[in-house]
Order: sequence, then structure tokens, then C-alpha cells
Amino acid sequence: MPIWRYPHVSNIEESKLARAVIRDVAMSFKEAYELCKILRGMKLTEAQELLRKVIELKEPIPYTRYKLSIAHKKGLSDKWHSWRSPIGRYPVKVAKNILKLLKNVENNASIKGLDISKLRIVHIAAHRGYYLKKWMPRAFGRATPWFRTHTSVEVIVAEM
Repeated sequence: MPIWRYPHVSNIEESKLARAVIRDVAMSFKEAYELCKILRGMKLTEAQELLRKVIELKEPIPYTRYKLSIAHKKGLSDKWHSWRSPIGRYPVKVAKNILKLLKNVENNASIKGLDISKLRIVHIAAHRGYYLKKWMPRAFGRATPWFRTHTSVEVIVAEM
């Protein structure tokens, strides 16, 4: 059994931090990576609003690393910085899972007594989980692949 630990944030005292994690959720690692890259450094309320817009298909997420053969989306080039590519998608499933995670870290922060309006995401990272490989038998000796990827996401917010 693996031992999971949170990353250490050295420049912020422990009483100003709140943490949360989701482990081995059936979602794409590549989409989670791109979404975490955008959310890092945002205020918690802004990040939740962005995720709600992604779920409603109103705001695309720009892809910078895993962007081969992905179409350009209208409104990305003028919305995001010029160094980012106007290539993007709407990762709805990942956005729902990360929105749940952000609500969880918000509840953890309120229990700790932190001010919710001053919370900023100081660390958010996606990690690859296990990869299921199954095969579904079909007629005439063929088989259809049934592959599933899993991802873990951790987040740390601090009162700024």
C-alpha cells in the first residue's frame, strides 16, 4: 500500500493553509494537468467560477502541453495571455471533479477558521494513477479495448 503525503509549502505557516486531495478518480490525466496549470495561483472563488463556466461550455481551457490535433476555440486568443496558444477544449468531467475538490478544500479552510474570500491556490497538481486495460470479446474472434485512466489531484490553499 503506498503512503501518500502532501507536499510541503515552506514559506507559509501551517495555520494559514488548508489542504484537500482526491485519489484515483476515473478522469483524464492530460485534461487534469491542463486545468491545474490554469487554476494554479488563482483565487479560490475565481477558480470555482471558471470551473462552472467550463461545465456550462461557456469558457474553454487553453491547452499548452497536450495540444496535438486539437481545434482552436473562439475567444481564447484575446482572453488569455499572448504566450498561450488559442488551442483549447471544455474538459467537463475533470472540471466537475476538481470543483468538488475545491468545495472540499473550502470546507476544510472554513473549519480551520480561515477567511474564504482571501484564499488563493498556492499548489495544485495532478498525478497519474493506475491504468485499467480490459478487452471485451466480440464476434468472429475480435475484441474491443476497454481502457480507463485514473488520476489523483491535490490542492493547497493559503490565506493571503
